[in-house]
Amino acid sequence: MADGNQDKTPATGAIALADGTVFLGYGSGAPGIAVGELCFNTSVTGYQEILTDPSYAGQVVLFTFPHIGNVGANPDDHEEASLPAAKAATGAVFREPITPPSNWRAKDHFDAWLMKKNITAVSGVDTRALTRIIREKGMPKCAVANSPEGRIDVDALIEAARAWEGLEEADLALDVVGDASYDNSQRLWDITSGFTDNDQTDFHVVVLDYGVKKNILRNLANVGARATIVRGDTSYEEIMKLNPDGIVLSNGPGDPAATIKRCDDTIRKLIDSGKPLLGICLGHQLLALALGAKTKKMPQGHHGANHPVKDFETGKVEIVSMNHGFTVDAETLPEGVEESHKSLFDGTNAGLRVKGKPIISVQHHPEASPGPQDSFYLFERFARLMKDQQS
Repeated sequence: MADGNQDKTPATGAIALADGTVFLGYGSGAPGIAVGELCFNTSVTGYQEILTDPSYAGQVVLFTFPHIGNVGANPDDHEEASLPAAKAATGAVFREPITPPSNWRAKDHFDAWLMKKNITAVSGVDTRALTRIIREKGMPKCAVANSPEGRIDVDALIEAARAWEGLEEADLALDVVGDASYDNSQRLWDITSGFTDNDQTDFHVVVLDYGVKKNILRNLANVGARATIVRGDTSYEEIMKLNPDGIVLSNGPGDPAATIKRCDDTIRKLIDSGKPLLGICLGHQLLALALGAKTKKMPQGHHGANHPVKDFETGKVEIVSMNHGFTVDAETLPEGVEESHKSLFDGTNAGLRVKGKPIISVQHHPEASPGPQDSFYLFERFARLMKDQQS
């Protein structure tokens, strides 16, 4: 057991791993216990966007950057696009106590925001030691506790971590999408005008929702696309009735091998339709599975906004935002499907294209929320595919 309390005040929070490792600290956010898979995120900014990314469903996010909370929280920077996805990450872990907000856009203290979002957190623990555990042993099952009264049952916390079912074979996308379809024309945020709608659109895109982020929809609007968002298991026939110029398979949480079971037929038909397709993150993995490739669980996953990826089409290296614990096994790609991008951290697959078809996908998050905007070009590339189909 590790005690992170430097001033030796009584612990009000803790994190326990399934192997029995326990770190004591200070509780934050919602009181109680949260369970999930512990992953570390190396981003320096964007903690609000990270914790509202539906791709983090079922996970506890450990921030390697020590100071969290300085920009507070506001109602505009949420990334979930539907009510069921309002709670994404189940918990969070910080090195230092949450700092007070100091930003002109802040509406909430970050601790108060965590409480509103029902996210349980702990601070004052050795995040470097936890990160090293993840790097050496993989992402563990964990339980995070916040007990304002200081009543922490360590044994019960360890048992809660061990009892959690894990992410493998889990179709978590079911938990972060709504039943009703809706449209989006909202553009990217601007410092002078905020969010505005694009009233002149050149394309109509259907987004298959597995946990789509708002900034993906906004990037589509910025390249002239009105988006209609539907459930990821919507039938091919219903999608075609909407007469789309292109289809996006969105990001989302969980094991792609579980999610593909309810949407494989639809994606295969979309591949054969000749319509331009764009897959992002989980959508990239689902596309690969429908094409005949395989996916596999990663030991540490990729979570952060500083990942170098090479685009084979241009030869350029871009710095991207990533959030995934599963990856496409490049060795299983069938004939006619080739890598378009590759991670320069570990060589894992980061993108696909299909020869002779207007189909592209990437493993990273090109919407850059949070993260660098190096990958915004991908939405322009997708728009060119739709424009070529129209001509």
